[in-house]
Amino acid sequence: MPRPKTTPDRTRSRANSGNADRIEPLDDLLRTIRACRVCRDAPTTGTALPHEPRPVLQADHRARLAISGQAPGVRVHASGRPFTDPSGDRLRDWMDMTSEVFYNPAKVAVIPMGFCFPGHDAKGGDLPPRRECSPLWREKVLSQLPGVELLLLVGQYAQRWHLAGVQAGLVHESGKRAATLTQTVRDWQRIMSETARPRLLPMPHPSWRNNSWLKANPWFEKELLPVLRAEVKKLTA
Repeated sequence: MPRPKTTPDRTRSRANSGNADRIEPLDDLLRTIRACRVCRDAPTTGTALPHEPRPVLQADHRARLAISGQAPGVRVHASGRPFTDPSGDRLRDWMDMTSEVFYNPAKVAVIPMGFCFPGHDAKGGDLPPRRECSPLWREKVLSQLPGVELLLLVGQYAQRWHLAGVQAGLVHESGKRAATLTQTVRDWQRIMSETARPRLLPMPHPSWRNNSWLKANPWFEKELLPVLRAEVKKLTA
């Protein structure tokens, strides 16, 4: 028998009473986040961030759609706006969304797992999101977004965080627990149907590094993207 819809604790939104009560705490929270320097000045794991932090996110209590990626890249660090890079261009194409709508925080919230560019590894790739960020800020931000109905989980970092409770009860068709990005994204219909307020939709990261994955998994564009675009159109109307 299908299990009832559940909302993972890490994704539950708590509505506050009155518009003013919602707006002011969120505005204050965003100012505090943008002034945060914990990863540089008081890192809890590993080495300190070697450059000036620049937290990048957008949020508004009116948003019905939210995107959770990994962490800003170097171009986003320079611009101060989320997804101002080729990955953002591809993501907006997947969503069939204009930049005007995408950068309207009343339409779309963008809350990456790490708010600051984490730097590059020895091979020139981006490091994982800083570990200080999500435990410190994530639930606080989500609690101020009570209107979000759909949360896009873009990449493995967001999926591991938000699907920790959901995946414990998910079994892939192979009989194994969904764990890899491919298995998780293949289970998108089940995940969407078994989560609520917000529903969760796992996706690959739109980076060029996933070009081979996209070629090997044509079902993503044929099956998932039409549903994504219909949801986006409805939630940003």
